[in-house]
Amino acid sequence: MLPTALTALLVLLLDFFLDHGQRPQSSHFQKSLRFELRHEHAVSPDARVVFSDVPSTASLVYSNESSYSIDTQYMTSYRPSSFGAYNDARIRSMRHAQSADLSWHEADILGPNVEKRETLLELAKMTNNAYVTPDDSQWYELGENWSTHYPFGWEPDADGFRGYVFATPDNSIVILSIKGTSAAVWGGAGPTAKKDKLNDNLLFSCCCARIDWSWTTVCGCYRGGWKCDQDCLEQALVEDSLFYPIGTNLYNNLTYMYPTSDIWIIGHSLGGAVASLLGVTFGTPVVAFESPGERLAARRLHLPSPPSTHHVTHVYHTADPIAMGTCNGILSSCALGGFAMETRCHQGKSIVYDTVSNLSWSVDIRKHGIVNVIEEILGKPWQTSEDGGREVPPAAAEEDCVECYSWEFGDFPP
Repeated sequence: MLPTALTALLVLLLDFFLDHGQRPQSSHFQKSLRFELRHEHAVSPDARVVFSDVPSTASLVYSNESSYSIDTQYMTSYRPSSFGAYNDARIRSMRHAQSADLSWHEADILGPNVEKRETLLELAKMTNNAYVTPDDSQWYELGENWSTHYPFGWEPDADGFRGYVFATPDNSIVILSIKGTSAAVWGGAGPTAKKDKLNDNLLFSCCCARIDWSWTTVCGCYRGGWKCDQDCLEQALVEDSLFYPIGTNLYNNLTYMYPTSDIWIIGHSLGGAVASLLGVTFGTPVVAFESPGERLAARRLHLPSPPSTHHVTHVYHTADPIAMGTCNGILSSCALGGFAMETRCHQGKSIVYDTVSNLSWSVDIRKHGIVNVIEEILGKPWQTSEDGGREVPPAAAEEDCVECYSWEFGDFPP
C-alpha cells in the first residue's frame, strides 16, 4: 500500500491533469444540471449521523418525477491536501497559537451560477425543504417534474440538524441541504429547537450570549464589564459547538458514498452559517441564505483560512436584522426570544438585496424566513438589477466589516 502522503500527491496530480485536460478555462462557461432527491439526513439522539435513501419507486406513488435543473459555472476553489492535514493545522493553532504551513490545492470546480435568479430560487426552495418532510404542505415542488416523497430517516425524537441530499443522475454533483434554526420567534419550532439555540448563542454572540445580568450564559467566559476571556471562549466553541463537527462527519460520509462527485452545500440561517464553515474547510461551493455573520465563529474555531473564500456566496436582504447584524440589544426581538445574535460579518462574497429602499420593507425579524426570500425576492425579477443588465445584485466581499467593537477580548483569569 502506498504511503498516505504519496497517495494524496498522486490524487492531486491526477486531478490537476484531468481538470486542465477536460474543463474549460473560462469561469463563465455555463451548463445546466438536473438534480434528484436521493437521501434525507439527520442526527440521532446518540449523535450518530443517519442517512435514509429516498427510493426512485416513490415517484410511482405521486404524479411527477423528482428532478429539476440548476444553471452552473466553473469557479476557483482552494482545498487542503487532506482533511487530516487541515485538522492538524487547526489543532496546532488551538493548542500552541501557531500557524501551520498548510498547502492549498487550487482547483476549477463546477458550482452554481449565482448570477442567475432562477438558480438562486431553486437553491432557496431546497433550503426551505430542509425544514419539512416531503409530505408537508410547506414543501416546495421544485419545477414541473418535481414530486414529494415519503419521509424517511427523521426519527420523531431526533434533535440534531437535519436536511436532504440531492444528486445529478450521473452523480457528478451532490448537494447537501442543511436545516437552519427552528424557533417560534421566527416562525417555527420542533425537536431541534434547543440545540439550534445553543449553537446560535455560541456561534453568533460576542461573549457566551451575555446580554445583561439577567441572562444565563452558554459558557463561563464573561469577566465583568465588557471583558471576555478569549482562550475560554475559543475552548467553549470547540468543545460545545455541536453542529460543526457533526457537519464535517456528515461531509466525510458523503465523500465516502460519492467518492468521485463534486459536493455543494446550501442552507438557511444557522444552516447557511454551518454550510459556510464546512465550505471553507473542504473547499466546496456554498450558497447560504439569510445567514448570521459567521466570520467570527470561523476565527474562534481556528479554521485555517484558504487564499480565497469566494466560492462561498451569501444571499440576504436589508430588512433581515439577523443577517444584517442588527438584531441585538436587550430589547431586540432576538433577545426577547432568548437569542444573542450579535455578529454581522460574512465570509466569501455577499449578494445583498436592498429591500428597505426598493420594496419599502421595515426591518423585522419576521422577514428572516426563507419563504419571504422565495416568494417576494427571488420569485420575481429584481428590477434594480434588471435595469443594469443583471439578474441579481453583484456579489461583493465584506471587506470593512466590524463587529463586537464594545467588547475587550484577552487573557482575563476567572
